[in-house]
Amino acid sequence: MTRPMPLVLSSCAFTLASLVLSFSLSAADNWPDYRGPSQDGHAGTAGLPLKWSETENVKWKTEIPLLGLSSPIVMDNQVWLTTATEDGHDFYVLCLDATTGEILANEKLFHSDDPQTMGNGAADNSYATPSAVIEAGRVYVHYGHFGTACLDTATRKVLWKRDDLKCYHYRGASSSPVLFENLLILTFDGADLQYVVGLDKSTGETVWKTDRSAVWNDEHIEKEMVKEGDWRKAHGTPLIVTIAGKPVMCSVGAKAAYGYDPRTGKELWRVDHPAYSAAARPVYHDGRFIVVTGFSQGAEMISIKAGGSGVITDTHVEWRIEKSFPKYSSPIVVDDLVYFAMDDSFVLCVEAKTGKEVWRGRLTGKFRACPIYADGKLFFFSLEGETTVIEPGREFKVLATNRLADNAPLDDPRRGPGFMASPAVVGKAMFLRTRHHLYRVEGE
Repeated sequence: MTRPMPLVLSSCAFTLASLVLSFSLSAADNWPDYRGPSQDGHAGTAGLPLKWSETENVKWKTEIPLLGLSSPIVMDNQVWLTTATEDGHDFYVLCLDATTGEILANEKLFHSDDPQTMGNGAADNSYATPSAVIEAGRVYVHYGHFGTACLDTATRKVLWKRDDLKCYHYRGASSSPVLFENLLILTFDGADLQYVVGLDKSTGETVWKTDRSAVWNDEHIEKEMVKEGDWRKAHGTPLIVTIAGKPVMCSVGAKAAYGYDPRTGKELWRVDHPAYSAAARPVYHDGRFIVVTGFSQGAEMISIKAGGSGVITDTHVEWRIEKSFPKYSSPIVVDDLVYFAMDDSFVLCVEAKTGKEVWRGRLTGKFRACPIYADGKLFFFSLEGETTVIEPGREFKVLATNRLADNAPLDDPRRGPGFMASPAVVGKAMFLRTRHHLYRVEGE
């Protein structure tokens, strides 16, 4: 939501500081995860244009068939997207030429005779919302309950598939896959089953599977209401960082946020909370995970001090923001400040150490896509197709606003032409997926 400095693409024991340094010097050559090479939205010194429109600084625009809200993933001059029929019967993967925008492949991977309903969640989701993740030679695509596949990026042939990992998503799958060492890690937080699973990325075979350990407090609700409802659901994607030389995976589910050992799936710690349907991806900064717990009364943004074991709710939560926090779009950290877009046309800046509000500014529209930091600027992307460029710091300063009309009617802001997918940045180009098109935005 299309709903850090992690070690998810390499088995090398880089420190967090070295990751920050390497990606702050220059733009990435690839964008392998929907939040970029360092999973935090940082794109380095990319040289992106400050202004663009349908007629300015757009190198190409390609219509994307069917419907998907997954973010573009870019490597070796290929852009990968997922899409699906709006009724959820057929699931596709697309590969585009990054230079020309030509669709090189449009392959159906899975079919469902009886797709799960998304109810009134269809306005905010699709049957192809989880973003792909890529490494040299292989791309991994995921559609939740409906299946997961690995493809060879050169031949675009399927190397393996899994369609036996199940849960009842109710409002659709949103959690994206994560690569770590020899594993592809998937998250299944359904209304019926809640678990995380690590697959051997070479074969697709299960290496470990861990059930969520949250203590549910919805037993008083009728059984059928629990099955059909949101109380045990979540939509988040985990974050893996290296702390004191060991990898830790932070994953937010309904009723709890967790720390896991990504190599084994062992639960390291748990922070209990009362919310459900968490969508924002955690960020990591200066020894703390900053997470959004989701929706419902009691939902909040919290800072969790890294470390500890068991239930650490009362010992490791450093600060809480109870009212002003992002429900969909993930936060981003620059220096010692956290920036995030609300769902009601506001962007906020708070101190990473204390959670104290520094400023709040009004933007246009609502926000689902994740922001990026490039060229010393922050970019926020709205549902209405507008991008606002902000100067980071302790004062709210808008540098530019840009709009892509997408040539589509905005009959419902939630289903309109704007941004639900997050952007990708490679070199001096930014790849923006709207509801109907993929754009390559780039200056001269």
